[in-house]
Amino acid sequence: MSDALPRRRLGRSGPEVSAIGYGAMGLSGVYGDADDAESTRLLEQLLDLGVNFLDTADVYGNGHNEKLISGPLARRRDEVVLATKFGADKETGGGKPDYIRQAVDASLSRLGTDHIDLYYLHRLDKTTPIEDTVGAMGELVGQGKIRHVGLSEVSAATLRRAHTVHPITAVQQEYSLFTREPEDDLLPTTRELGVSLVAYSPLGRGVLTGAFSSTSDVENLEVRAKRYPRFEEESLRRNIELTRPLREHAESLGITPAQLALAWLLAQGEDIVPIPGSRRLERVRANLEAASVNLGQDLVAELSAQFPPGAAEGERYQPEGMSRLDR
Repeated sequence: MSDALPRRRLGRSGPEVSAIGYGAMGLSGVYGDADDAESTRLLEQLLDLGVNFLDTADVYGNGHNEKLISGPLARRRDEVVLATKFGADKETGGGKPDYIRQAVDASLSRLGTDHIDLYYLHRLDKTTPIEDTVGAMGELVGQGKIRHVGLSEVSAATLRRAHTVHPITAVQQEYSLFTREPEDDLLPTTRELGVSLVAYSPLGRGVLTGAFSSTSDVENLEVRAKRYPRFEEESLRRNIELTRPLREHAESLGITPAQLALAWLLAQGEDIVPIPGSRRLERVRANLEAASVNLGQDLVAELSAQFPPGAAEGERYQPEGMSRLDR
């Protein structure tokens, strides 16, 4: 598998990463209990399968996620392109230079490494000019603490301002058949500037996997619905129904809906790197097989038409979460 898993380059001069990376957030109890020993084994197995791009953040489990990754990282650091994030908690003054210097040292300590390959601003600090934030991140590059600068959930205008201060290697954004907003302004801008787009929640937080036939199939539905309106009962029922054409196409191709959804995303361009997350190895294996699925242009266009922008019912986050996004 490791020989077969394609690679894609982040940005114009960033590292080569597996075409499908891994988002580790779910290993810190976000969607239900996770066993650390099993999670560590999963991370080791991911590396064995050729996944070299691991994504975490200081806020996942209040540092637990970074500490969890530190085990496999210590044994196999040279195999990993490590991405982590800072600044999700608006109470910390997340984009202020002094805070950034503290945050990176704390992450390095938890991760047990001397450098972070890709360091993202998790959410824009609207009280701090992006130029100041990215200037401080550029200083960290000069110090060798981080290798590349990234941003998450930013507008095209903010990206342009940031890129004038220090080259941005990647922007992390929610992007899937259910969430196509990046196509409006952001993707044209990332392509103009030579910035990759790392797609989180590429499977619509599980809905696009086809695993849910009714609302009762969703693990910890109440927890999800509190944060994500698309999981409120009526919205979820409609969103499950929306996946019918995806399931039908997948069945006709002899692949899973998740593989088809990921293959559609990969077909949007070589600069797109999805980072699905699962706690089950068999699902991870299946996700990776999507990198070898070649879709015809007609099917890509048909899926795009069947899942037009705005098709999913409900906002991505509750109002407080939406207010943190840079639109």
